[in-house]
Amino acid sequence: MATIDGLPPLREVIATHGLAAKKSLGQNFLLDLNLTAKIARQAGELSDCDVLEIGPGPGGLTRGLLAEGARRVLAVEKDARCLPALAEISDAYPDRLQVINADALQLDPLEHLTPPIRVAANLPYNVGTELLVRWLTPPQWPPYWQSLTLMFQREVADRIVARPGSKTYGRLSLLASWRAEARIVMTLPPEAFTPPPKISSAVVHITALPEPRYPADPKVLEQVIARAFNQRRKMLRAALKGLKPDIEDRLIASGIKPTDRAETVKLEQFCALARAVAAP
Repeated sequence: MATIDGLPPLREVIATHGLAAKKSLGQNFLLDLNLTAKIARQAGELSDCDVLEIGPGPGGLTRGLLAEGARRVLAVEKDARCLPALAEISDAYPDRLQVINADALQLDPLEHLTPPIRVAANLPYNVGTELLVRWLTPPQWPPYWQSLTLMFQREVADRIVARPGSKTYGRLSLLASWRAEARIVMTLPPEAFTPPPKISSAVVHITALPEPRYPADPKVLEQVIARAFNQRRKMLRAALKGLKPDIEDRLIASGIKPTDRAETVKLEQFCALARAVAAP
């Protein structure tokens, strides 16, 4: 795999360009090109898609995506030190890789992408959750992306796919399951990365549904979920106090006991509650 594109192994690339991972940027580099190609394959058929990659670093996953046939990759990298290494990949794949030196939280990628679009990334740990929430809560649905194939710390991945009743069930799992299908497709040990993080990582594949599973106003639903889980140990009548004067009646009308706690309430019930809260 190290010579599939005629480019040097990633350890050599890092040494040549002095790319020691920066903790301040949440960087943990994945150097095994067999693994990066496997992650790229989890993203599905790429030959007719543009792929958005956030935080490519020295370009391990970038090379995997291009080698697996991505029509075009837009790589958004905040760390200017990585640009020369990414330029070498761009030269090896003419007209198929665009690199932008920018903060992903400040960039509108649609200015540079042509649908259909998939997102694949070994996300920097310090912005991964915020980017995921943005991708799951756009103003319109369906979103611009068909699927998200994302690397997270294992504990975050578990929160995304959690079910009611579990300790990891919460805002991320509800947002993901409301309008998408999410599953863990790979797990990776700390030693797969440089430097090795303290915990395992996992790749989550999220496919957008054509429409939400249950009707609800997105902003109201987010507000209800946020309040419910901000005080997840409290009964919902207490956690949601102040949302509406008659919140207990609205909970009951939604099929939820006022004494229930957030972690036991199903997505369908939260959507019903959002509709009840939005009603006059």
